[in-house]
Amino acid sequence: MAPPLLTLSDIHLSFGGTPLLEGAALSVMPGDRLCLVGRNGSGKSTLLKIAAGTVQSDRGERIVQSGVTMRYLPQEPDLGGFDDTLSYVLAGLAPGDDPHRAITLLNALGLDGTEHPARLSGGEARRAALARVLAPEPDILLLDEPTNHLDLPAIEWLESELQRLRSALVLISHDRRFLSNLTRATIWLDRSATRRLEQGFAAFEDWRDAFLEQEETERHKLDRKIVAELDWVRHGVSGRRKRNMGRMRALQQLKTGRSEQRKVAGNVNLVVSEAETSSKLIAETKAVSKSFGDLTVLREVSVKVLRGDRFGIVGANGAGKTTLLNILTGQLQPDSGSIRLGENIALVTLDQRRETLDPEMTLQYALSGGSDKVTLNGQPRHVMSYMKDFLFAPEQARTPLRVLSGGERGRLMLARALAKPSNVLVLDEPTNDLDLETLDLLQEMLADYPGTVLLVSHDRDFLDRVCTSVLASEGDGRWNVYAGGYSDMVSQRGSGVQARAAAKAEKPVAEKSEAAPRAAAKRKLSFKEKHALETLPKRIADLQDQIAKHQAAMNDPQLFSRDPAKFEAASKGLEKAGADLSAAEDQWLELEMLREELEG
Repeated sequence: MAPPLLTLSDIHLSFGGTPLLEGAALSVMPGDRLCLVGRNGSGKSTLLKIAAGTVQSDRGERIVQSGVTMRYLPQEPDLGGFDDTLSYVLAGLAPGDDPHRAITLLNALGLDGTEHPARLSGGEARRAALARVLAPEPDILLLDEPTNHLDLPAIEWLESELQRLRSALVLISHDRRFLSNLTRATIWLDRSATRRLEQGFAAFEDWRDAFLEQEETERHKLDRKIVAELDWVRHGVSGRRKRNMGRMRALQQLKTGRSEQRKVAGNVNLVVSEAETSSKLIAETKAVSKSFGDLTVLREVSVKVLRGDRFGIVGANGAGKTTLLNILTGQLQPDSGSIRLGENIALVTLDQRRETLDPEMTLQYALSGGSDKVTLNGQPRHVMSYMKDFLFAPEQARTPLRVLSGGERGRLMLARALAKPSNVLVLDEPTNDLDLETLDLLQEMLADYPGTVLLVSHDRDFLDRVCTSVLASEGDGRWNVYAGGYSDMVSQRGSGVQARAAAKAEKPVAEKSEAAPRAAAKRKLSFKEKHALETLPKRIADLQDQIAKHQAAMNDPQLFSRDPAKFEAASKGLEKAGADLSAAEDQWLELEMLREELEG
């Protein structure tokens, strides 16, 4: 049997005295297809960094077989220092690697190699980083959330490309379908230790649940045994002293073992604040069309959304999903056709643009606006109690948002959205950064939610579990409704979502197309729009600074009694800066959406 390509054994790592990894292990054999799973914050990304050699463990052994090539895809790739995407990808090749494969991969991923890294969107940066790690066809591929920011065509392309590769894979992902289709073994990182299942992710959740059930049974047995021994201590200490002392030592060992057991982290408690029931009709469009210049993203789209529907909206990036969502919710008017909205609509949107939150704002302020109460379904709850529902510790209350992990920010956005009374939930990529257990609970909450759900997602499994209908882009601005989830749509349609610019993959890198400049010239951002896009981020940052200063002044508990006028000025300043910030963010978001639609 061939030796492992990579071995991690007895890995220990602590941050600030808190152990993150204790005796963790990982072994990668030639051709392995492994997924690394665990709760948010359990240390998956850190363990992958140790495997890649970018983080040093406190204790343990890392052995890489001589001559083995390895490539690592981080969650946030850094393209700094490169003039274009082609030079970035070529820099990842070793001597003897084929540069033409780098070019082919860039084209397949919708890039032409001339893009400047500073002007890339999150999805484009992820595609360039994928091309860089895939091009050398290394012996081991370590991929941390490779599907983040990718649309459905790119995810399905990546899946087929990884199935074709002979490289050993270690994957971290929240995409169940992606993991089930690609993996043959599972590493579960739980309470600082690793456990291995010699089956793919499809078998993992049943195995995990059985393991936790058995563990709970053993814990219950141990508790009963300790109770019996304590009863003996109180009432039955007699006989030979030597025997009694031995039994007392055994009792102490039982109690020590029980105290050292670590329970699984609790689950998020998702409770949605419900508004009054809406009318039966939520929204109806008839022959709605919308264009940006000569770019038509909606062409005579007719759809009816009724109370209780769970609509999934799917399409390639740039197909017009956000535009369609904004028209269905009345936030954008069509160029032609009609839109009719229902009555008594209470709309709540899960905002995935988490960067719009002030990074210096505290967790408590983000949840309660500075109060110590959160109102849910008309009932006040202490903010600390509400934080616990979303697995935040009380000591995190004054933690600035900038130090939260991606998963913690995802839970924060859920907490903010679900606290608002609603009968229509608009979820734009809600699965980003959420662990599998939280996704399960979100699915259960949506199943029980009495209102209507409009969902934009690239997660095929989530769409299958949640949606009763799928609204899919057919290209050229046309959209069709399919009954059921994503898999049902594929069965009815005969194919999944197609990339908007499939022909782009056939172009050589940096080829100058005559049609592209002409099309771009038909509609560009105006000077005023471009100037606003460039200056609004500074305006937003300045307003966030003003809010922080006003908030800092008002945090002084003696301010009102000492200087009521200053307190009043700070209060009004905070209110005005908040309103200005909201308006600036809305303007920036509208312009950014327009830019994305124009540039596809």
